[in-house]
Amino acid sequence: RLIDIPFEHASRYHVWLGHLTMLLFTLHGLFYVVGWAMRGRLLRKILEWNNIGVANLAGVISLAAGLLMWVTSLPPVRRINFELFFYTHQLYVVFVIFLALHVGDFIFTIAAGGIFLFMLDRFLRFCQSRRTVNIISATCLPCGTVELVLPKPRNLRYNALSFIFLQVRGLSWLQWHPFSVSSSPLDGEYHLSILIKNLGEWTAKLRGIILNVSNEEPQIEQPLQPHSKITVSIEGPYGHESPYHLTYENLILVAGGIGISPFLGILSDILHRIKDKKPCLPRNILLVWAVRRSNELPLLHTFDMESICPSFSHILNLEIQTYVTRELEPQLEEGRVSKFMNSSIHAVSNRCGMSVLVGTGNIIWSGIYVMVSTIGLVISVGLLDIYYINPFGVSYWWYKGLLFFACMVASVCIFGGLVIVLWHLWERKTSAREVCEDDGQKIDIVQNNDPREHKESSQENCASSSVIQYGRRPDFKEIFGSISERWGRVNVGVIVCGPPSLQTSVAKECRSHNLKRSYNHPIFHFNSHSFDL
Repeated sequence: RLIDIPFEHASRYHVWLGHLTMLLFTLHGLFYVVGWAMRGRLLRKILEWNNIGVANLAGVISLAAGLLMWVTSLPPVRRINFELFFYTHQLYVVFVIFLALHVGDFIFTIAAGGIFLFMLDRFLRFCQSRRTVNIISATCLPCGTVELVLPKPRNLRYNALSFIFLQVRGLSWLQWHPFSVSSSPLDGEYHLSILIKNLGEWTAKLRGIILNVSNEEPQIEQPLQPHSKITVSIEGPYGHESPYHLTYENLILVAGGIGISPFLGILSDILHRIKDKKPCLPRNILLVWAVRRSNELPLLHTFDMESICPSFSHILNLEIQTYVTRELEPQLEEGRVSKFMNSSIHAVSNRCGMSVLVGTGNIIWSGIYVMVSTIGLVISVGLLDIYYINPFGVSYWWYKGLLFFACMVASVCIFGGLVIVLWHLWERKTSAREVCEDDGQKIDIVQNNDPREHKESSQENCASSSVIQYGRRPDFKEIFGSISERWGRVNVGVIVCGPPSLQTSVAKECRSHNLKRSYNHPIFHFNSHSFDL
């Protein structure tokens, strides 16, 4: 938050630092193994566990756990078997504990600060994720995408560029998957939406559960009725503290496939702000969307722009260019694919929804949590030293390292846990007060019943210019060249959400135009809204 690095970008530094750490640790262990082997003491040294000094066996176990995490996190392995990557990454517990046993308390304190911050974050996320919520509604689209509407408390803050992590305990107790929020905070005070594309085993199982609950044919979109019980746990929202899409008067949004999700939230946010006369800079928007097949086109129609702000076309110039790359002409079933069904859903009695403990939650409570836990660690280590280590003459390195680690855990759970309990009580009290103030208010999620009306409204009336091209990919040199001529000497925010190849192509084109630009051409500011875990 201090240096404004959002979660999806911070994960890159985690990856880079993880590679560097494991490279150094591996070289460290390898050099010792070579030295011991040259002296003929390899096995004895590996199994050695000194009470005073370094415990070699503990270091071997820590390194082995780290190597397993490292190998299974490499992109080829992670793409083929995400579950293997995810489950082996939980070995970080073994890695850290045996590191403390290996080096003892004094050397372990060199890394203890970073580890302690991670423990604070992990415990907070653990407490938030214990709460389960019922899905308000779910819609299965023929292209394999699921739209979920989830309950949230009124005081939970997020913006149209936020992410959440989702867990479905019926599928896995350990797996958390990140999804972009596809709604605007102005869409409703008590709900948010996400789009989930069927890309793997976990998402396929989730879609199967929804289809089974709805007990309908899979070819037709099916809304999940409010009485159906599908519960999820949520972490987040994460992302930028401020909605940077509102800082540009001119925007180019480039999406690939399901990457349209955050841009639906951006468009909805801008339209709501225009309608409510709230601060909103964007006046020219070009949306470039590349999809493989035409059955993905209804994703753009999951909200009706005209119903949000009927007169927005007089204020906002919106152009939509859609590219269907693997079809040469429109499909005959395209009209059927665009069909939506009615669902009118009232707010559930418990409006609290997901917890507000992490993500863009209350920064004052977060600060109290960190400070109290840190003070608790200092007190725990001091009391342990005065009443146990010194009186009993504890001198074993590995044991003192274990005790120090135990103090870290205790301070987070006891001192930090106390703050979380108070935070939770405050959140409950605040939510109850808001429910009383808004008693009787309904959350309505209205979707058009007539496919022809919906398609006409969404595709023809909403955008100043809307074009669908089949059998070709977007030519960014041509697109950026046209924008340069039409928009003139302005600042243009370019936001990309899609695969790495798409991001690279757009970034290169931005750089190329900026280097070669003439005086009356725009400056393109590249922003990536994608991350790969």
